[in-house]
Amino acid sequence: MASVKNVVMDKTGTLTEGVFKVQEVKLQPGFDQAETLSWVNALESKSTHPVATAISEYVGAVDHTLAFSETEEIAGHGLRALLNGKEVLVGNFKLMDKYGITYDLDPEQVVYTVIAIATDKQFVGYLTIADQIKEDAQAAVDQLHQMGIKLTMLSGDKTSVVKFVAEKLGIDHAFGDLLPEDKVNKVKEIKARNESVAFVGDGVNDAPVVALSDAGIAMGGLGSDATIETADIVIQDDKPSKIPMAIRIGKTTRQIVWQNITLAFVVKAIVLVLGAGGLATMWEAVFADVGVALLAILNAVRIQRMKF
Repeated sequence: MASVKNVVMDKTGTLTEGVFKVQEVKLQPGFDQAETLSWVNALESKSTHPVATAISEYVGAVDHTLAFSETEEIAGHGLRALLNGKEVLVGNFKLMDKYGITYDLDPEQVVYTVIAIATDKQFVGYLTIADQIKEDAQAAVDQLHQMGIKLTMLSGDKTSVVKFVAEKLGIDHAFGDLLPEDKVNKVKEIKARNESVAFVGDGVNDAPVVALSDAGIAMGGLGSDATIETADIVIQDDKPSKIPMAIRIGKTTRQIVWQNITLAFVVKAIVLVLGAGGLATMWEAVFADVGVALLAILNAVRIQRMKF
């Protein structure tokens, strides 16, 4: 952490609250909104993504009479299942493209996160969902910039949303519409420049990048178990402002380590010289060994009283 030059962050749950709210529902003519939202809610209930919570809050109770089969969550895309023998899809527009679903709108023109819906190879419509930036996200970005650290945002969310959040916070580089392997490749590009990288994330899709980075940081509140177990550092209250704090702790710890090493070498060197001249007794030798160890411990304990 003391030598980190780049901090790479996920968006949802890291810089934003991860608490989505449905803004609007737009369906194609001929589709009943209540019926469509009912099965969308039932399918999303099988996902752990924050989007599922937003849809559940908007729609209400899940209709458990809907019998889905062959349900699968496609990383970076969304959900697919069969309902009464018909294929249903709920996810981003990359999911629509993957299964050859045609639609008559440009997703990039919608600033909010868009959840597309399709059934039986036909585009049904979409929901727009918005997330809020965390209160201390701006302070965290400002502090990291003051430390001379470059910031990059990597997200599976649509590019327009990612760019909007990045511009609002002043993040140096931002990339959206990324799959988990795309995030890994972006971090590899930074590491190829021989620059140390810390990655901050919370989702299960972030676990590979957390493992790859020099310092992996997980948001412990909303974070998945896989990411938390893989991370080197866990921020228990999910506050981005703890990222610069962790770096400050790392720098101070390194400083104290070098103080202790220097103290040990200097004292031992002095006692060796005195011993060679016949001036050092057994007591000086004991101090050079046990005494220096105790001083090093006392010096290190100071960090517990420091405010970061």
